[in-house]
Amino acid sequence: MVRRKKFCKMCVGKYYFDYKDARFLSQFITENGKIIPRRITGACAPCQRKVTTAIKRARHLALLPYVRR
Repeated sequence: MVRRKKFCKMCVGKYYFDYKDARFLSQFITENGKIIPRRITGACAPCQRKVTTAIKRARHLALLPYVRR
């Protein structure tokens, strides 16, 4: 069985990471509020770092929750 290589959606789409885009960033958060790792999302390392930084900034400004209960 041959596995296809995951590609980075953000690099292909030339996405600009913005902490104010809570709808896009919520795709990278679990129900409990944890950040999903790059081995699951398929993001490259630089894009995953940008996503993580944007999520943390959005949490600081209360645009995203730290914990969902």
